Amino acid sequence: MLNLKSDFFDKVNFTSDFKKLDNLIPSGMKIMVIGGAGTIGSNYIKQFLKFKPNKIVVVDINENGLTELTRDLRSSNLLDYNPEYITYPVNLLSDTFDKILFSDNFDVIANFSAHKHVRSEKDKISVEALIKNNVFGAIKLLQLCSKVPPKYFFSVSTDKAANPVNVMGASKSLMEKLILSKKNNFRVSTARFANVAFSNGSLLDGFIYRLNKQQPLSCPEDIKRFFVTPEQSGQICLLATFLGDSGNIFFPKLDFHNDQIYFKDIALDFLKENGFEPELVNSEKEAKEFDFDKNLGKYPIYFFKTDTSGEKTYEEFYTEEEDYNIKKYDSLGFINTKDVKLSFEDVEADFEFVFSDLNSVKLDIVKVINKYVPDFKHLETGKHLDQKM
Repeated sequence: MLNLKSDFFDKVNFTSDFKKLDNLIPSGMKIMVIGGAGTIGSNYIKQFLKFKPNKIVVVDINENGLTELTRDLRSSNLLDYNPEYITYPVNLLSDTFDKILFSDNFDVIANFSAHKHVRSEKDKISVEALIKNNVFGAIKLLQLCSKVPPKYFFSVSTDKAANPVNVMGASKSLMEKLILSKKNNFRVSTARFANVAFSNGSLLDGFIYRLNKQQPLSCPEDIKRFFVTPEQSGQICLLATFLGDSGNIFFPKLDFHNDQIYFKDIALDFLKENGFEPELVNSEKEAKEFDFDKNLGKYPIYFFKTDTSGEKTYEEFYTEEEDYNIKKYDSLGFINTKDVKLSFEDVEADFEFVFSDLNSVKLDIVKVINKYVPDFKHLETGKHLDQKM
């Protein structure tokens, strides 16, 4: 097993707030989790199973991920009380999904289906795919829930929705507004939170793959991020589902100045904890040409300055213009939100107009996002992360 010091990510203790759920979550609930095969969704399910729901329906387009989730749960004692449990490898935007949602009256519907990477932003086509997943998916789900309202609706957001500079973060900010437009129809909530350490597809997850394949490590030297563990990601989202009022946006109580960690520091510690002496190199070319046989015990790592679109060097959970509260809970802060009026039909029509125009470009989609997310200050450099190791 690859190692890393636990104190890098163990910054918040959710125990005291989590105990509050004993009086808020009755046993016997029926829950649907969309995007449940991913890191956050699967940990949400594991946390929820402690409260013994009667029915768990998990939807995800990743068939292999659903298979591993089921093997994981069945190999633990979490399903030993024998609830109804079923998985569907189905796309949220498909007609088949509608049949699943209408098959029962769910108490909780939780959505983790999303494009979550800044690297998803490359050209017009990649941004269109991101918008259709993060925005159109939210619209469809909210429209279906309006017909059969759950008692609790949760959809995960991101810290990148605060003062967004990339399309992914801005799409999540728009998703928040879409959710808030329904907060007086049924109970809704969301959560902005930190990078999940070693989550599927993350940079830190990539470190593990690189080490296993004896390939060099590479990361930006000037970027710092908030982090939580996979288990904590599930706890945060479950707390956000049930605590507070409809329309609250939750976030972990992490300190802007003291709790953000540089990727380079994690990378160096990761190599040292796994028995290697980091060998700093000056280019990707030098990193790939590194001779492991002649440098036993050493491992190449390349640090570079950030120069790709949509990357802030730091993260934040809220803006000074938002009505935030960091005193009510021990481990969480939250934002009190105003009522939002938003036409789903207009949002879809504005985007579809640009998508269907063969002469439109990525910037035209950014302009549509700006119409609904005025504080979106897109950072465009002409480069993207797929051009990096």
